[in-house]
Amino acid sequence: MRLITHNMLQCHAKNCNSNNFPLQLSQVEIVNQETEFNPMFLRNMLPKLEWNALVKTALQINVTLPTVLPESTTDDLDEEFLKTLHGILLETHILQGAMTCPNCNRVYPIKDGIPNMLLNETEA
Repeated sequence: MRLITHNMLQCHAKNCNSNNFPLQLSQVEIVNQETEFNPMFLRNMLPKLEWNALVKTALQINVTLPTVLPESTTDDLDEEFLKTLHGILLETHILQGAMTCPNCNRVYPIKDGIPNMLLNETEA
């Protein structure tokens, strides 16, 4: 699972409607897999990202991002910043681990890079 995916996941357990994002990572196994750098894709995705959540998640895996998104239009963002962002969002893969909801403490396992977001019948 890439961190760009993690940035879009939240807990959907019954009655878990607040403080359910971002899911907290634990016991993660991470690998880096090179992918082609596509600055246009990153510029288009940037407005869709929850920046504060990404910063928190990056810290959980010992990666530092600026706490505030650099001020500029998405068309003129520094290429070095985009390359760093590319490495974090698209090349950082979580192979194994768990994601925990900060509200209800529901644990969602990650196995072979796939997050299991399915709920039990009683949780839906």
